[in-house]
Amino acid sequence: MVTVTVSPKYQVVIPKDVRAGLGLAPGDKVEVIQIEGRIELVPVRPVKLLKGFLKGRKNTFEREEDRWLR
Repeated sequence: MVTVTVSPKYQVVIPKDVRAGLGLAPGDKVEVIQIEGRIELVPVRPVKLLKGFLKGRKNTFEREEDRWLR
């Protein structure tokens, strides 16, 4: 666990090893979530990175007919 200090402008510096481990770079977006008295910073990944992540998976379900076609 790493401790950081909040600046007078309410800024914090994410430690280098944490940034490297998450692949964060200047300009990246981070979502700030407040949960049960704590703050979580979650990297926001572009949807573009999801392209093809299901490639090679077998489609084993039948698609329901579109309701607007009925």
